[in-house]
Amino acid sequence: MISRRMFCGCALAACGLSASAANAQIACEYLTPQGQAGVSPTQAIQRLKDGNDRMLAGKSINCDANGMFRKAGAGQAPIAAIISCIDSRAAPEIVFDQHLGDIFVARVAGNIANVDIIGSLEYATKVAGAKAIVVLGHSKCGAIKSAVDGVKMGNITALLKQFEPALATLKPADGKRDSHNDVMVQKVALANAMLTAQNLTKRSAIIKKLVEDKQLSIVAAMEDVSTGKVTWL
Repeated sequence: MISRRMFCGCALAACGLSASAANAQIACEYLTPQGQAGVSPTQAIQRLKDGNDRMLAGKSINCDANGMFRKAGAGQAPIAAIISCIDSRAAPEIVFDQHLGDIFVARVAGNIANVDIIGSLEYATKVAGAKAIVVLGHSKCGAIKSAVDGVKMGNITALLKQFEPALATLKPADGKRDSHNDVMVQKVALANAMLTAQNLTKRSAIIKKLVEDKQLSIVAAMEDVSTGKVTWL
């Protein structure tokens, strides 16, 4: 886990923190390019895992948001890029307990990767130096439910076509396609997250080269919106 200096805005004693309590906290320290460079792809993923553990344990980082914004004006150096759904319960900064400047976030219904998202990921990784990409699906996904039901409505129709590869993983044994079938919806959501992650290197030569050079890790994960717990796939 990447260590950080303790941030409290005052001396530890003045903050009323014992040494043990202070050591149990993680400081809010805005990431610099030098700090980003010192994080490996494996460490970037571990940091997100640690953050989800903190969130579940009720020990989220308490940050100085105003101070972070002042530092952010000079530039950014996030360690990871997350493709997440627009679902209001799937906010990566909260799920992974990361603060301003830690992660790039691309949010789109059903956490798909279209050309615009992939271009954004190329920028986040090749240009801005992020060390990991996480495709974060979630339970009870409305976009997945709509795809299962074959909804056709305005531009949503074109969006839902993106889920056809995941829908193709369904078997007759899975039963009739119905969004009320929670097991089926979860199966499609899992397949969608995994296929999206797997196809990034096939759809981007830039991302493929970074992975081959061990400068980038790509993983898929699923959030349980009832608990916030992330399962890594």
